[in-house]
Amino acid sequence: MASLEELQKIKAETLEKMGVREAQDKIKIVVGMGTCGIAAGAREVVLTIMDELAKRKLNDVVVSQTGCIGMCAQEPLVEISIPGSGKVLYGKMDPMKCRQVIAQHVVNGIPVSEWLVK
Repeated sequence: MASLEELQKIKAETLEKMGVREAQDKIKIVVGMGTCGIAAGAREVVLTIMDELAKRKLNDVVVSQTGCIGMCAQEPLVEISIPGSGKVLYGKMDPMKCRQVIAQHVVNGIPVSEWLVK
């Protein structure tokens, strides 16, 4: 069996090969994927976000999923965090809204105020 140090080295090498790095200076998008989010359409939302980022060749954006955020009436929820700007939470998202949020907020840095959860 490998030692702890060997396993940590293997992990670091594997993550580097996969292109996984610390995401401190990257834009982060988190989609609520609890059962309430999924029932409200979160799968389609996350797929749309990934598609839009790929179309725009935005490779420095980290997209992840989380469980229930606790605001079921606002699902699907999407949180966007831009370094230096803080976090913004969007509610009742759908594919059309996602594409607009990517264009306006992620690309141009201007949140879409009408869909913000206050």
